[in-house]
Amino acid sequence: MKKYLLFDLDGTLTDPKIGITTCVQYALHSFGIEEPDLDKLEPFIGPPLRDSFMEFYGFTAEQAEEAVAKYRERFQNTGIFENEVYAGIPEMLKNLQSKGYFLALASSKPQIYVERILEHFDLKKYFAVVVGSELDGTRETKDQVVQETLHQLFKENPIEPDQVYMIGDRKFDVEGARALGVESVGVTYGYGSKEELKEAKADYIVQSVEELEKFLLRGSEELVNSNPDNKKKNPMYQRIWTMVYSFLMFILVRNAVQYALLALLYQLAQSGASGGLVDLLILRDETGAYNGYSGDVSSIIAALGFIGGALAVWSTAKLLITKNKEDMHLSHLKKEGKAKYALLVAVTIGAVIGFNLLFELLGVTNKSEAYTEVAAQQYSAHFIVGILVFGFISPIAEELLFRGVIYGYLRRFMDIKLAIALSALIFGVYHMNYVQGVYGFLIGCLMAYAYEYFGEFKMAVFVHVASNVLAYCLSYTAIAVTGFVSWPVCVIFLAVAVVSLITLHKQKNIF
Repeated sequence: MKKYLLFDLDGTLTDPKIGITTCVQYALHSFGIEEPDLDKLEPFIGPPLRDSFMEFYGFTAEQAEEAVAKYRERFQNTGIFENEVYAGIPEMLKNLQSKGYFLALASSKPQIYVERILEHFDLKKYFAVVVGSELDGTRETKDQVVQETLHQLFKENPIEPDQVYMIGDRKFDVEGARALGVESVGVTYGYGSKEELKEAKADYIVQSVEELEKFLLRGSEELVNSNPDNKKKNPMYQRIWTMVYSFLMFILVRNAVQYALLALLYQLAQSGASGGLVDLLILRDETGAYNGYSGDVSSIIAALGFIGGALAVWSTAKLLITKNKEDMHLSHLKKEGKAKYALLVAVTIGAVIGFNLLFELLGVTNKSEAYTEVAAQQYSAHFIVGILVFGFISPIAEELLFRGVIYGYLRRFMDIKLAIALSALIFGVYHMNYVQGVYGFLIGCLMAYAYEYFGEFKMAVFVHVASNVLAYCLSYTAIAVTGFVSWPVCVIFLAVAVVSLITLHKQKNIF
């Protein structure tokens, strides 16, 4: 959450169309040029006037100076007040200031006019720093204005561009911010189009004052309290019950499906049926008596149970995933680069292999009877069946419950860090043995972190699927190789995970 906010004036805080365009019209008239359509003069809103007169009407530098003088002749007493504040701006500025944000005004408009406009609309009280251009043409470009604003804002302290947003409606605001290493927030309710802002490579783009305020306040208490799913509408017991009910339904339906299928198999075996499919499903001893079922059948029954559990929580999960996607949209207006996805892959691989090797080296996997039984069941199936069931079906089903419902609900009513930890703790306890419990907690934190970082539920699913597939493959390949199970290899993979995670976090702090 960045605390230093630089605002453009025209087209961002106020709508100056009438004042600017009529003054341009007045200046053009002095050159014998008549332009009755004020809409055609909108491009003058934003960039320096001299440049606009030369670009749009082919004026020489000398003519442009004369035109600017004519423009100011009308603007200084009349056009300056033919202006209005966008709805919601005063309330937004007041709210931001009360939350401890440092606000500054950075405009290419002459400073003397900027200050008069702010005073006229009673907005100056919200800004710690106000910077505009000079009437003599110095400090006229946006990058010069932004640079001076930063100097005044940080004073003798080192400037921290990564703690600043430049908010404006035109490409000039974006370009000025980029020149100083500052991230930009483009607004489309002003006079720059979405296409213009995208082409200028705005870091974020919002479409209304309301969306701008939500974006700047995202993650703060103010945004949580303004959520329609607030505490008054959803008492604590109701929020807890929604999660508990979903958890119980998932377990109940999953187990009911599995027990029902096992009962059917047993009845089939007792019926004396044999041949064809029956012999593939049921194992018999030398006497022909029922002797259980194959690992493949066990895995398929588990898969059908997980599918049943997923269907039981589907409607709740879908609702929360959709709601959270809408909430996260404001934190993910800028598409994440490929490098960040690569870092997540590195974290996942490093963590999965590193933790598996760590548990193996510490000998904890052999000390837990519960874990040994679970592992024996999962690895009794053929490789392809096991990968399909435990690498894809079960993690997708579990994600609907644990990140879709439980984390999806927790993140709406508590601090993100606490929501990640608590949802991961529940995920760990769910496994009912300390080996998978500890591992589930650690990887569960990564799953929720990936969800929050990228703003997409599918990223949590990706981490879970990748973790299960990789862990399952390790049991058949590298982890069985004596030389691979060693402290140096373990440390290397854990180091890769830690370094990649730190790098990822430094590029964007989601907390």
